[in-house]
Amino acid sequence: MDISTVLRFHQEWFYFSVGSCGLVGVWGLILGLAKREPSRWFGYARAVAITAILIQVGAGVILYADGLRPANSFHVFYGVVIAITLTLAYLYRSTMAKRPAMTYGVLLLFVMGLGIRAWMNVT
Repeated sequence: MDISTVLRFHQEWFYFSVGSCGLVGVWGLILGLAKREPSRWFGYARAVAITAILIQVGAGVILYADGLRPANSFHVFYGVVIAITLTLAYLYRSTMAKRPAMTYGVLLLFVMGLGIRAWMNVT
């Protein structure tokens, strides 16, 4: 696969990955504040959002491994923080299951913010 294709994908997939995290995050907050149990559709949407952001981070890893480095190293920093955040969420998933809508809502909004910060650090 051509590296320019991966770069273009990374640049364009950003909008879906960050947007889906934001939408599902707000949905989770609304459910949590209303003290409603999330439906299975929320679970599906959560899985799509997390998968989308992991694909985004994976594309960034491919670009980095191929020698393409952003001018601002904070871009990479935020990608690493996203990966660590999702790893910690996986490790604490049983704790998060007590209030899944609220905790995943906050998590996804936090990840969305990290993605936006990463995007802002591209020069």
